[in-house]
Amino acid sequence: MIPIRLEDYREVAPKGTIDLLLRLAERLKGRRFVHVNASRFGAGSPELLARLVPILRDLGIDATWEVVVGDPDFYASVRALELGLEGHEMPLTEAMLRSYGDAAAANAATLPLEADLVMVHDLAPIPLVRHRTGRGCWVWRCHTDLSRAYRRVWHLVRQDVVRYSAAVFSLPKFAQRLRIPMLIVHPSVDPLSEKNCELRRAEVQQVLDRFGIPRDKPILLQVAAYAKSKDPLGVIRAYRLAKKYADCRLVLAGGGLADTPEGGAVLAKVQEAAAEDRDIHALLLPPDAGREINALQRAAAIVIHKPLQEDFGLAVAEAMWKGKPVIGSFAGGIPVQVIFEVTGYTVNSVEGTAFRIRQLLQNPDLMARLGGAAREYVRRNFPITRHVGDILALLANLTRQRDEGDGG
Repeated sequence: MIPIRLEDYREVAPKGTIDLLLRLAERLKGRRFVHVNASRFGAGSPELLARLVPILRDLGIDATWEVVVGDPDFYASVRALELGLEGHEMPLTEAMLRSYGDAAAANAATLPLEADLVMVHDLAPIPLVRHRTGRGCWVWRCHTDLSRAYRRVWHLVRQDVVRYSAAVFSLPKFAQRLRIPMLIVHPSVDPLSEKNCELRRAEVQQVLDRFGIPRDKPILLQVAAYAKSKDPLGVIRAYRLAKKYADCRLVLAGGGLADTPEGGAVLAKVQEAAAEDRDIHALLLPPDAGREINALQRAAAIVIHKPLQEDFGLAVAEAMWKGKPVIGSFAGGIPVQVIFEVTGYTVNSVEGTAFRIRQLLQNPDLMARLGGAAREYVRRNFPITRHVGDILALLANLTRQRDEGDGG
């Protein structure tokens, strides 16, 4: 794990943030904090933990990151449960549920889970709580939207979730009703990560050259997996409507074909729609394309993110950190990030998207004003330093409640 120093963030965090975190952490030194998820690679919790855990260590917290593993049947059962929580009616067999539980038992027997606080991320490690020992607090961190969960699947998962001390969600509307405390912690952007750090103009140009993207006209960009829910064909239609009035290029940068069964078919439709237009660039990115995404966002004039369904949609805040106005849908956490007519625009149609593209391209001063406000909004509301503060407060509060309960 790459060493990361909290002091490195002093120039990008709001004034006083670092000193506040240092004072809070001083009271928590010696506490042991274990994070558990299902992978060290990819977006979501792996991307967060790769940065968050080293910062906690730099603050003097005994923080570790453990990963659950299993056989193919375990991963198949996890995927089925994930689809069920997304709202799909999934057939779940006894064999699948047994594999899910057996993997938890095997991991619980080998992972060092004795800690003041164990935070279990996402779905795969949830059943570890069945084997909870000691006096530490256990928290489930849900990074996805459960509001559309298929009822039978949620009923099965809920039986484990209620064993936790608390559950943490990204937004109130993402949660299901539980009888344990529920907390809200927004995701965050790491300004110093490969995906968000400052890049020289030559570095941005190198990425554009590699992908064959000229800079002879303004670039519209959407970064999203090739999935129907991300509506790439709707973005293409909006681009074509806007292009009648303001010349521009469209770059669709996505991946996730292995994670989305429909991904290959969606990409094929995008490529077919783009075949006759040399100003549309459909890029297939690998999972570790942080620097490429960074460069594309910095090269873009406008970033579009108009999924039909979404979790928090942190790609919006990442683009805003680069000083870009964002045109986004109302899905998921996008309205929390895009402040209408201040940092960008929220829209609910292809035509509305095209109108806002045209408005921005024809008004460079407006683009600059919204982009500047967008960067400052992210700096104040979505930096990883704020996230660290939320985690330290959670650790302090839950362990204090435990200690008071023991004392009583």
